[in-house]
Amino acid sequence: MKRRTLLAATPLLVAGPALAQAQTQAKPKTLRVVMQSDLKILDPVWTTAYIVRNHGFLIYDQLFALDDKLKPQPQMVDTWKMSDDKLTWSFTLRDGLKWHDDTPVTTADVIPSIKRWTDKDVVGGVFAKFIKEMKAIDDKTFEIALKEPFGLMLPSLARSSSIPLLIMPKRVAELPVSQQASDMTGSGPFIFKKDEWKPGEKTVYVRNPAYVPRKEPPSGLAGGKVAKLDRVEWVSIPDAQTAINALQQGEIDMIEQPSHDLLPEIAKDKNVEVVTLDVLGNTFVLRFNWKQPPFNDVRYRRAAEYALNQADFMKAVIGDPHYFKECKGVFGCGGTPYESRVGFDGLLESNFAESKKILKEAGYDGTPIVLLQSTDLAVLTNLAPVAKTLLEQGGFKVDLQSMDWQTVVNRRARKDPIGKGGWNISLTAAAVTLLIDPINNHYTEASGDRAQFGWPLDQEIEKLRMDFVRETDPKKQFEIAEKVQKRVIEQGVLVPLGQYLQPLARRRNVSGNLQSPVTVFWNVDKK
Repeated sequence: MKRRTLLAATPLLVAGPALAQAQTQAKPKTLRVVMQSDLKILDPVWTTAYIVRNHGFLIYDQLFALDDKLKPQPQMVDTWKMSDDKLTWSFTLRDGLKWHDDTPVTTADVIPSIKRWTDKDVVGGVFAKFIKEMKAIDDKTFEIALKEPFGLMLPSLARSSSIPLLIMPKRVAELPVSQQASDMTGSGPFIFKKDEWKPGEKTVYVRNPAYVPRKEPPSGLAGGKVAKLDRVEWVSIPDAQTAINALQQGEIDMIEQPSHDLLPEIAKDKNVEVVTLDVLGNTFVLRFNWKQPPFNDVRYRRAAEYALNQADFMKAVIGDPHYFKECKGVFGCGGTPYESRVGFDGLLESNFAESKKILKEAGYDGTPIVLLQSTDLAVLTNLAPVAKTLLEQGGFKVDLQSMDWQTVVNRRARKDPIGKGGWNISLTAAAVTLLIDPINNHYTEASGDRAQFGWPLDQEIEKLRMDFVRETDPKKQFEIAEKVQKRVIEQGVLVPLGQYLQPLARRRNVSGNLQSPVTVFWNVDKK
């Protein structure tokens, strides 16, 4: 069988050593990458999808950013100070910040960017409850006045997901969160080439020659963002094996999320290496739609929790136990600060008899539940079939509906009835570093329409989360976190399905990927 050729070969024009050298020097340094999925949505505030977040980090910048120890460091900010009563924070932007259209970044852009972020993000929403006023002092200095001290100020401004605080031009930042932004003018180290964007084929970024990096060395998402590449191309290759073939032949340079079952094949190639940049990894998460029957009734959510188990998901999706572990915890396992097993007794053990008993008592009429499956994101593809099998053994009837990941992202944002394109269960994955406490874990928010897809509503959870923010004693914080976890599992706000590591694969002539839960391309070089 003839192997598919992705990139046309360019003939070498032989006209002497000097001309050949000049051609080599003039050729732009291009990195071709197969990302986790295709990019079809551009606004990183509108969705929590990681591919859109990664896009945002290339073209926008942050006020503060997390280093490789997850500590917030200044990024767009030069200096800042907090008043003695901890109620007034003042921030001054650093010199050299410009939008891609060569206009300066000012506080007139920053304040509406913070506002749009607080309107959407779970941490931003908590932060907004503490804000009394935000105002510009001048073009470079702004001030945030609080109603009461907020202990997560800098970590919140440095948030890397689910909705990171990325600073956008005023005209974009003033858009309501219900409206997707289409103007992709940023101030970051790369420029989005909208004229070359072809969903389903490729997404292109070029180095921003006007970007002024910080002087500190890069660390995680912080420090100097030095773009060593002239051009980054996200190439769409939905088939995992075809992507591996392209990597081994040098037609692409990197795969962000190679399929775990193909890692042994990659390891045999001396020109390719496997690198794990996020040492805590990710958690698979199942979400119920609280807006639609039957999961608007907690008994049905509870029945599903009895029917499921983590091991089946891990074995079917990841396979190699070197890369996964069971984790009955909402805030991650493996040394995370609020790791606990509280609330999971008897759950996630595929107790089908108990699941069927609950369904019978609830009067389940056999109406199929709509389960969304992503087909083009390798690490998610097998989740839904496993869920379907287990739920059916637990007494549910399941309608598995398959689509690409970006369609899932759009579909799960809809609150329509099932007969009009709605859904009942959606599955995803999230970085453990972003789930480590009751505030950062956006899937624990239970504020109804403002919460993440599924829109759980529980006042007790929300009260506990606010108690966590106000508490300063670490022991008491842990106790509150356990109460949050217990309530989250009792109510079926989320179901964790196991924890796994996701390495990337790259050609050995590529280097400089930074240890981070976000895949970024500054500091990356290609020889």
